[in-house]
Amino acid sequence: MRICLLGAGNVAVHLGKHLQAAGYTLVQVYSRTESSARSLAQALGCAYTNDLLSLSVADYYLCALKDEALPRVLKQIPSFPGLWLHTSGSLGLEVFEPYTRRCGVLYPLQTFSKQRELNLKEVPFFIESFSPELLCDIRSMAEKLSEKVYELDSGKRRYLHLAAVFACNFSNHLYALAAEILQEQGLSFDLLLPLIDETAGKVHEKTPKEAQTGPALRMDRNIIDKHLAILQSEPKRAELYSLLSESIFEHNKKV
Repeated sequence: MRICLLGAGNVAVHLGKHLQAAGYTLVQVYSRTESSARSLAQALGCAYTNDLLSLSVADYYLCALKDEALPRVLKQIPSFPGLWLHTSGSLGLEVFEPYTRRCGVLYPLQTFSKQRELNLKEVPFFIESFSPELLCDIRSMAEKLSEKVYELDSGKRRYLHLAAVFACNFSNHLYALAAEILQEQGLSFDLLLPLIDETAGKVHEKTPKEAQTGPALRMDRNIIDKHLAILQSEPKRAELYSLLSESIFEHNKKV
């Protein structure tokens, strides 16, 4: 089965390599930037283009593009042969409706970085289509990549993506702020790694609410006020600290 890959970012890099390893033929990579299209195409051993009028004929057109880019790209494509898929957690199937109903979703719930290898077998994939027949085709593709494949409609997938932003992107931002605080004091972020690993490990055994610890849980004003005093020259950090502390306390008051 032939795949034309639209996009050359982190998700496209990983899916392209794993689909090729699973036996699919990557015939072309499209990217708005010729250099990025060429780079991924060379890694996959296929053609590339930055011209949407020059898309190759394929069985699948896999769109691993930014959410805001996909509608703009679809408007420029002259015809829609094959089965069209996107990889977004927050876009519904309706993005394809003006152009084709031979479409679906192949959404991997994971954070991707180009230089970091992933075992996709452990990554949950969420699939959707208008057609039960096409859904079977999408499931077949997903199951060649992962052992964890689930059907999920667009509405619930948006909530899943929202939860993922809280769990992953916001958490990582807090790591970045913690790293800056340590760096300012000449300390290494590595000092926090055992704590981070244990915190993440606990939620495999307990609910996040059960695993919560720290001064905000009991609203320990002695410690909290000392931390806010340290942050008095950094009002944005202090505001975030106060908001998160209040959220932790209020959330854990709930029965």
